[in-house]
Amino acid sequence: MYICLVKLEQAIQSDKFKNSVHKASLNILYTAWWLKTITCKELKEFGLTHEQFNVLRILRGKYPEQMCVKDIASRMIEKNSNVPRIIDRLETKKLVKRTQGEADGRQTVISLTQAGNAILDSTNTKINKLMDETMCLNNQEASTLNNLLEKVRLSEK
Repeated sequence: MYICLVKLEQAIQSDKFKNSVHKASLNILYTAWWLKTITCKELKEFGLTHEQFNVLRILRGKYPEQMCVKDIASRMIEKNSNVPRIIDRLETKKLVKRTQGEADGRQTVISLTQAGNAILDSTNTKINKLMDETMCLNNQEASTLNNLLEKVRLSEK
């Protein structure tokens, strides 16, 4: 079980913040890094990176339909991810299949394989358990947090 008992001040060894808003922004960044780190540890057991897991989940969301690389890239959590390279690695692992688009032969489309679906079943079970153990929020608190984070991103371009 992963429990973070460290306050932000302890984690970054500083208690000097411009104001509470500044502290909150650093807290969001630190918490995102922490969640990614513990998720990556679980995914490593399956030979997957966080970005590969994200691509597989995106493909499952459209399964059994195929997706072009551009559409996958637009849904990535980390927008600067090199999606073609990630797909190359997933294809090597036989978790995705790359084919030419039917409507446009110049377009490459990606689909999830049975092996990709199977590894997603296993990883989702593990990641869901991890999040249940890690996220010590009730539904109301989570809803409030979601609303606050979406408010922060109102200026997102």
